[in-house]
Amino acid sequence: MAQVAVLVDGSFFLKRYVYTYGRNHSPEKTATDLFTMCLKHLEGKYNDTLYRILFYDCPPFEGKPNNPITGKAIDFSKTDLYTFRVKFYQELLKKRKIALRRGRLVSAGGWIIKPDPMKELLHRTKAISDLTENDVRYDLRQKGVDMRMGLDIASIAYKRLANKIILVTGDADFVPAAKLARREGIDVVLDPMWQPVSRDLFEHTDGLHSTCPQPLASTKRT
Repeated sequence: MAQVAVLVDGSFFLKRYVYTYGRNHSPEKTATDLFTMCLKHLEGKYNDTLYRILFYDCPPFEGKPNNPITGKAIDFSKTDLYTFRVKFYQELLKKRKIALRRGRLVSAGGWIIKPDPMKELLHRTKAISDLTENDVRYDLRQKGVDMRMGLDIASIAYKRLANKIILVTGDADFVPAAKLARREGIDVVLDPMWQPVSRDLFEHTDGLHSTCPQPLASTKRT
């Protein structure tokens, strides 16, 4: 029997969710799908028990920066993304044994040109004057999420809060924390939601097991 802790990289999950469950799902269904996906990691034949599901993410951005193309102020707190995230967190907190670990979003320098328009500019198939408000995005960076996740992995391992950790992520930055947990005798299983992972990340976990629906071959890569 194993006491199982499931640690979910929230940004990674929400990005991969589109490829595995499809687009345009409600916050309620997204939260339920996450909960179900995590519970599938409990092996019933061994009477595994759930310690906790820890979900790591940043609250949505609430600023009102001016779009550099139109000069128009964009109120991020009134966007569909903001509304979805707030409702999604509320739905998660209704689930048993789920805890949110929140970092923060900070500006990484303002507005940047999106990759496709940038390629067109570099290839001279588009001029600066041709850029539209949809060709740029406000550049934001997560702060504190990876640190919180790494600290929780270490805490679970040292305090023996669980003897099996499921990591829902594809980020190799968690390799040092995974190695520490394994040295402490913790079984560390990676759930990359069917995304290919680096050799380094695969090497320092005790196996791969994705429990969400498998995406079509044409949508496996992000």
